[in-house]
Amino acid sequence: MSHETYKPCIDACVQCAQECEHCASACLEEANVKMLAQCIRLDNECAMICWTAASSMSRGSQFAVDVCRLCAQICDACAEECEKHAPHMEHCARCAEACRRCAEACRQMTKV
Repeated sequence: MSHETYKPCIDACVQCAQECEHCASACLEEANVKMLAQCIRLDNECAMICWTAASSMSRGSQFAVDVCRLCAQICDACAEECEKHAPHMEHCARCAEACRRCAEACRQMTKV
């Protein structure tokens, strides 16, 4: 299948990966980094799976649906964690929003 079919999901994955990378870096600059350890871990996990999902869809991998299914699960977990900090940290709020959009795009992609 053409990568153009997956374009909305690829775009959502790339945007999410970028927000997760930014969130992890911003969390490391916060005063209480230890409190944000799980957020940073999930940001890193989420960024990695989002980059992988975008890549697998771009090349039309036979495993793209499976990768996107896992990506949606990890995005949901990352969003849930970031939402705990979102009221006080703008970078976590943006990350949570990007994760929710990506999870939904990945779930839609698995139905194609």
